[in-house]
Amino acid sequence: MNGTRMDTGTDRVSLAAVEAPTVPPPQGACDCHVHVFAPARHPYAADRAYTPGTAGTGDLSAFLARLGMARVVLVQPSVYASDHAALLEGLRTLGPDRARGVAVLDESAGRPLDLAALHEQGVRGVRLNLAVRGQDDGPDAASQLLRARDRIAPLGWHLQLHADIARVAALASTLAALEIPVVLDHFAGLRAHPGAATAGPADTVVALARALPLYVKLSAPYRAAPDGAHLDQLAAFTRRLADAAPDRLLWASDWPHTGGHGVRQGGPDRIEPFRSENAGAALDRLRGWLPDPAHWPRILVDNPARLYAFPAPGAPASSLS
Repeated sequence: MNGTRMDTGTDRVSLAAVEAPTVPPPQGACDCHVHVFAPARHPYAADRAYTPGTAGTGDLSAFLARLGMARVVLVQPSVYASDHAALLEGLRTLGPDRARGVAVLDESAGRPLDLAALHEQGVRGVRLNLAVRGQDDGPDAASQLLRARDRIAPLGWHLQLHADIARVAALASTLAALEIPVVLDHFAGLRAHPGAATAGPADTVVALARALPLYVKLSAPYRAAPDGAHLDQLAAFTRRLADAAPDRLLWASDWPHTGGHGVRQGGPDRIEPFRSENAGAALDRLRGWLPDPAHWPRILVDNPARLYAFPAPGAPASSLS
């Protein structure tokens, strides 16, 4: 299933653009969405849509240190399909008090994943990507959600959904019926344009966050607002969510910033460069969008600690078993 091993040479992630935020994050702050790529040890899937360079656990640790982040959530990237070896290696390296993981369920794989084994190694959720390869146009999106719920509910996991906000709104009744925590990626799939923050799909997401254990990741603004256009809509949407459901917001960097907004720079035979993004500046900007300073420690510390079952700051070293 995996492609050949490859030498990525100088195609490593760079921290040159990353500045520390002007105000250090509170103790126990968590970056809730990153990926690790280690093709020299863990080759990519042969049928991948793109080929990233190298962004290993050491690079990630340096990035988190620059931002002042204590904790992190590793999300399985599509280039690895259902091979979680790189993610699990990252979890082992970072340790159970510092890292959690989100896996993928590949129903086309030859055998089901051993979810109990993944749980013991720090995985606490699964991600469904309905925003790639036209999957969000399929008629069985609701069935996919329900099948995933049935597999992960006994473990107490959450379901992470990557989809356009219109698709999220269309799935509202199914999301309400899941009765497990749901996490919506990247500003719930909002695409910023005049009036987007108060349009019908945004109203639906705000109502779902108020009524359900449904979380929104305030992450990757460059996906929601390419070229920085209409950031005012992201700000307005953030304030609406914070006013309605401050306990349902998370922050994430989306490091190491693969090509965003569905635009791939070349096929699988060409290494796609990582985006140059200043996550510290993004943190500063987001903090300025919030209507209440008390929301900041909730978003960075309290909400991820509850969702991902991190130990309380200062607690003794823990075991995942």
